[in-house]
Amino acid sequence: MKSPFYLSKEEMQSYGYKIVDLIVEHYTEIENKNPVSIASRKEMDSIFLQEAPDKGMPADKVLDFVMDNVIPNANISGHPKSFSFVPGPSNFISAISDSLATGFNIFSGGWIVAPAAAELEIVTLNWLLKMFDFPIKKGGGIFTSGGSMANLTALVTARRVKCGDDFSNAIIYLSDQAHSSNIKAIRVLGFKKEQIKIIPTDLEFKISINKLKNEIAKDKIEGRKPFCIIASAGTTNTGTVDPLDTLADICEKENLWFHIDGAYGAAAILSDKGSKALRGIERADSLTVDPHKWFFQPYEIGCLLVKDASWLSNTFSEKPEYLRDIEGNESEINFYDYGIQLTRRFRALKFYMSIKTYGLDAFKQAITYNIDLADKTEDLLRESGNWEIVSLATLAIINFRYNPLESKLSEKKLDKLNQEISARVVASKEALLVTTILQNQVVIRMCLINPDTTLNHIKDTLNQCETFAEQILLDWKMRFNIGY
Repeated sequence: MKSPFYLSKEEMQSYGYKIVDLIVEHYTEIENKNPVSIASRKEMDSIFLQEAPDKGMPADKVLDFVMDNVIPNANISGHPKSFSFVPGPSNFISAISDSLATGFNIFSGGWIVAPAAAELEIVTLNWLLKMFDFPIKKGGGIFTSGGSMANLTALVTARRVKCGDDFSNAIIYLSDQAHSSNIKAIRVLGFKKEQIKIIPTDLEFKISINKLKNEIAKDKIEGRKPFCIIASAGTTNTGTVDPLDTLADICEKENLWFHIDGAYGAAAILSDKGSKALRGIERADSLTVDPHKWFFQPYEIGCLLVKDASWLSNTFSEKPEYLRDIEGNESEINFYDYGIQLTRRFRALKFYMSIKTYGLDAFKQAITYNIDLADKTEDLLRESGNWEIVSLATLAIINFRYNPLESKLSEKKLDKLNQEISARVVASKEALLVTTILQNQVVIRMCLINPDTTLNHIKDTLNQCETFAEQILLDWKMRFNIGY
């Protein structure tokens, strides 16, 4: 009896070739598409909401339906004009490599199940350990679904190492610019609100060292147990790097765990400017890196690095009876002992194959280009009397707002104007450009980590912003028959 999922060799080849052709077309034609998709829940329900069918339909028809209705209704995060959030500029080698890992359905949890998968994770983690000057022999790490899971894994480990079983009095510190995944992880771990100390940032959006020291001193006097500082190596809002060396000194003095969330910015270590900005990153106890951001990998692949691999195994290792036959020697790592997941996909393959194919120099070149492009964008904005820089170009992120010199708009009107500019750009679907809040101001944020983005793409979008701004201001003037 044939499997109900049986397809002939010819059918599988034909179907597979079509999908490869579609992916190639995506990479070659991406710039000719709009990066933004807008659809309501009602619109999506009208297309997709139906019962699971008892009877199947031809695979080609299902594929056609997906290409007509699913793919077009998703933003293109790798588009050169996708400037918002953290874009996802992938690469073709990694994308196809990921299909190998999925197609062969390789389990990457235990050594005995897939020794090569575990070995490639060890090898690629060692590349990263060396990159950040972590100890290779003693250090270790694990690939995760993303930065959120890497941060959670780090904080579970920090809590066990520094607090043991009782963390009822433990205090953790992070800045008001730290990524939300850290707060989510802290809550998942059962910390109370009063155990989380949010430290204000200074005018450069870096954690205030004086206020941090004051909080630590106060907590110690009141009998609490400071145990961890979370630093940012490239905040999502501004790309800012906290003063890592200074924070490392505090952690050493106070015997605190030093975790650095470098999910966004850590990859900048490959560039000269980035390496200088990240000075002190090697002093962390644990470091989050997100290859599916600035290492140009497709979703999902995050990473946690630690100074001592035994911290992970001592935190997460369990020995149930049903796994007793697959325990190897100490050098044969079972990565389910290093993190939360038992079942794990083979994430290391795409990272390995892309670096082997392109070489690290290609990644260095791309990251350096991105940082320089943001600097050029800052220069371009400063040459205009229409734009105000709110945060300097930092690790390829820049924040600014439309504020013409002659307009003398109130802060409230400026906020409304910049919000409306962003909304109209997104509604045009020609660029993804959204706002954030800095210093209580609505600002437009550009994240420029796509190596295919050019200064012309940026100029086109800024010109579009200025056209919309003029239309909005004229509309206000005519509507209220007064000045701006």
